[in-house]
Amino acid sequence: MSPNMSYRILRKWRMSQLHIALQALHQYKVKVGSLPQPRNKQHASDFVSLAKDFNSSSKAKVDTIDESLFQSVAFNAVGDLTPIHAVIGGIAAQEVLKACSGKFHPIFQHFYFDALECYSEENPDVPEDACQPAGNRYDGQVAIFGKQFQEKLFQQNIFVVGSGAIGCELLKNFAMMGVAGSESGKILVTDMDSIEKSNLNRQFLFRPWDVQQPKSLTAAKAVKAMNPDVNIVAHENRVGPETENVYTDDFFESLGCVVNALDNVEARAYMDRRCVYYRKPLLESGTLGTKANVQVVLPHLTESYSSSQDPPEKSIPICTLKNFPNAIEHTIQWARDAFEGYFSQPSKNANQYLNDPKFIESTLKHYGTHPAELIGSVKSALVDTRPRSFADCVKWARLEFQTQFSNVIRQLLFNFPPDQVTSSGQPFWSGPKKCPKPIDFDANNGLHFEYIVAAANLKAEMYGIERTRDRATVLRLLGEVEVPKFVPREGVRIATTDAEAEDMGMNSDASPADLAERLPSRESFGKFRMTEIDFEKDDDTNFHIDFIMATSNLRATNYSIQIADRHKTKGIAGKIIPAIATTTSLVAGLVCLEFYKLVNGNRKLETYKNGFLNLALPFFAFSEPIQAPKQKYYETEFSIWDRFDIDGIKSDGSEMTLGELIDMFKNEYKLEVTMLSQGVVMVFSFFMAAAKRKDRLAMPVSKAVETVSKKRLPSYIKALVLEVCCNDEDGEDVDVPYIKYKFRS
Repeated sequence: MSPNMSYRILRKWRMSQLHIALQALHQYKVKVGSLPQPRNKQHASDFVSLAKDFNSSSKAKVDTIDESLFQSVAFNAVGDLTPIHAVIGGIAAQEVLKACSGKFHPIFQHFYFDALECYSEENPDVPEDACQPAGNRYDGQVAIFGKQFQEKLFQQNIFVVGSGAIGCELLKNFAMMGVAGSESGKILVTDMDSIEKSNLNRQFLFRPWDVQQPKSLTAAKAVKAMNPDVNIVAHENRVGPETENVYTDDFFESLGCVVNALDNVEARAYMDRRCVYYRKPLLESGTLGTKANVQVVLPHLTESYSSSQDPPEKSIPICTLKNFPNAIEHTIQWARDAFEGYFSQPSKNANQYLNDPKFIESTLKHYGTHPAELIGSVKSALVDTRPRSFADCVKWARLEFQTQFSNVIRQLLFNFPPDQVTSSGQPFWSGPKKCPKPIDFDANNGLHFEYIVAAANLKAEMYGIERTRDRATVLRLLGEVEVPKFVPREGVRIATTDAEAEDMGMNSDASPADLAERLPSRESFGKFRMTEIDFEKDDDTNFHIDFIMATSNLRATNYSIQIADRHKTKGIAGKIIPAIATTTSLVAGLVCLEFYKLVNGNRKLETYKNGFLNLALPFFAFSEPIQAPKQKYYETEFSIWDRFDIDGIKSDGSEMTLGELIDMFKNEYKLEVTMLSQGVVMVFSFFMAAAKRKDRLAMPVSKAVETVSKKRLPSYIKALVLEVCCNDEDGEDVDVPYIKYKFRS
């Protein structure tokens, strides 16, 4: 009976062939005593003959042996590739986890994976002598691709953006492959983040003693220890417009490839635009738990990363957060906002007032109600709610508990009783609206007590007051707190829609000037400064997650929502993207296989593979990258990779004027420029006043941009991206590529 098999979707025909080939390979080793040697045609011929004999008696017999495929199996038999280890290792490790945990669906099949497309399209036949071992760490790779290919890897100049989970795996793979293994090559890696404790379970270049160290520097050091020959340089920069003075035209033009290992769409899209502009290949990847994807972006061939986008994440409506939560995610976000409102923002606002003599003056210049909120926050932090002892901190925490989890709920139920009906006669408390219940404080209730301890200690930290976890002390101080009796009031407005919530947020009872007058002078506080608390999810001793978990679960209790444990709370509050080492290993291996193809100079679209995977199901799908869509003006086709490359420096060294540029389009391309812009700046338009248009057309293009933007063009910028709107000879609007206008050499 033939076994069930899974296989690469685009290579169904290889399934049965590989099943026979790998069994025949074992038979060959038993018979000969060794595997076929690299590129040895006699060994390959003997293997094919043996495979034919084996196939004839196999229960999974194929009709005809694919001799070319079997020859490749023989040629590669002693090969050893790091990316293949990463791919198969990631899949196998996940299967072990499934067996241990009983979670997710196992691969109940034979699983075959190949990447024969990594061979050079132009010269797939590597000479036998080029594949012989030299007694170094690259012998396994040389056995497959040859020594010349290894030299190409040594000389690669690549930019790795990000050194987190995927970044660590990529850098490790590149080091093992010998990428930039000579002085003529270079890996430049940048990451602005520092190592956190939660990174250690999947970012294997980092160790516990590396926590709080820069990711990129630590990763580069680890890679250098793995392979001292690798030429790697680490930066701590964020990629974006603010670092274009670092990652300049010269920098990008020197690159062979960009490899993204990012965790946010904004940075991915920015690097995608840079790669399209500089016409550089981009290897893009990402993971989400057991899910992963790989995308190859090739100049002039494929669409870019930004050509297709996932729908934006849904935000939680304001009124849902404030009054009508129905999921634990809502209560955790509410608790996270409370943390910022209680402990983070007030201290920053207060210190800004204490440090800046012109704080009030500059704040009062703002419009709307924000100045009142800001000054009110300062007054509350420095005067109204300022504690003088830990007893005051406990009192504040107890009263906040009463307000948030009892009084506010009582007022809500006073406004909207449990039997309230809408104007249509439907119950108000129905559907996503859960009818809440107030909580009566009980010091012996663990959840109630945890809230008091966390809130009081964080309040004390803000003001430099000595803190304590001692239960007896906190209980004694709680006994001294008098809680005012609450009576719901008529006329209290509660928002039931986002529009109402935003409208209520715009109103303020006190004017900014009145609040400023009631604020003590800066000098009266002397050298006192508040401790600014920034949320840190990975320190289990700092009360941050303690507060958020207690606050979230108390609110969940109000609304009869299932409470969350510490792990889940930390994941949601810290916005931790689920990541596991198995998926990361798999996706990094797939990226490096695509990198092999780039180094080999392969240009056929069908050679490259975008991957979509889910180790949990398991699901493995590979497809050719989508070709870049074409547009057309007159008979000229263009894609996102095309543009007008215009050298604005004339033979006499002067720069082309805006009028000359527009005339060039008229004469050479038969296009009438109706509008021309640079970024958000409109440099020229057909509806400009005649006098202004005349002056503008006489200016050099760069001078016109500087005049309109009122900014000097930095010296590192050699070319401008100009967007144009054009009419054809019939006066019809036509879409045209952008202009890359060079004005400096």
